[in-house]
Amino acid sequence: MNQVSDTKRIKLIKRASWIAVAGNAILGVLKLIIGLISGSLAVVADSIDTLTDILTSLITLITAKEISKPPDTAFPYGHERAETIATKILSFVIFFAGAQFSYYALSRIISGEEYVIPSYLAIYVTLFSIAGKIFLSQYLCRTGKKIKSPMIIANGQNMKNDILISVSVLVGLFFTFILKLPVIDTIIALAVGIWVMRVAVKIFIKTNVELMDGLKNPEIYRKIFKAVDSIEGANNPHRTRVRQIGYKYVIDMDIEVDSEITVKEAHEISHLIEDKIKEDISDVYDIIIHIEPYGDIDQNEKFGLSKENI
Repeated sequence: MNQVSDTKRIKLIKRASWIAVAGNAILGVLKLIIGLISGSLAVVADSIDTLTDILTSLITLITAKEISKPPDTAFPYGHERAETIATKILSFVIFFAGAQFSYYALSRIISGEEYVIPSYLAIYVTLFSIAGKIFLSQYLCRTGKKIKSPMIIANGQNMKNDILISVSVLVGLFFTFILKLPVIDTIIALAVGIWVMRVAVKIFIKTNVELMDGLKNPEIYRKIFKAVDSIEGANNPHRTRVRQIGYKYVIDMDIEVDSEITVKEAHEISHLIEDKIKEDISDVYDIIIHIEPYGDIDQNEKFGLSKENI
């Protein structure tokens, strides 16, 4: 995969966010108006979810400005994790929107309020929404994968879920007209709200791995150990820890070398390891290698991984 510079990455995040804002604004306002005119609660629910997506895209815009800042005394590793925090904020926004409408739909069902069969306008606007969301989801997911942005990918995934929501609304409208049971429209609205909350919880859980300095891909460790094994004079890589800052990796590890070699020779070995790791693994932010004499084993070692753990 071709590398994308940090400057271009920020530019692409901003562009994707503005396109998402514009697209969701058009679809959301249109569905809200048609939903109210046609009398479809499910379409109104769908419109609120879409309008919420405007807020999520605005959050990504603000975050793009934050992560573009250089490292400073307060954040010596840089500001890239603002993207992870923003993704978590998005999950709260999405969950709140789903919870609000689920409550409204459930209250309407319990109250026994009289229902009116929606007009066919609800079907037409839902079809238009599905087409628009397909475009937005494909664009955001493709851009997010290209620049390795979990925030943009999460927003794109949210758009994919919106497609399923709109399809469920369409199915509900179809059965409403066929069976002449407008209560189905409200039931679909309730299901939409629950689905939105489910998506929010999944996004929230996914961001926990990075915030807890975890790593979902063990293949990174295998590549690191393979790189060390390829360098003459480097032995027993251990206490290896990899964490993500944004889309980049910070690698910390210990290696053993012959205790008879000079400091300069040991330093050269560590540089060869760094070069090899960066050659095999893209998006490495920093590598910290601690040199130890061969055979110096700490029996109380608790942190990090070695080849035996993978």
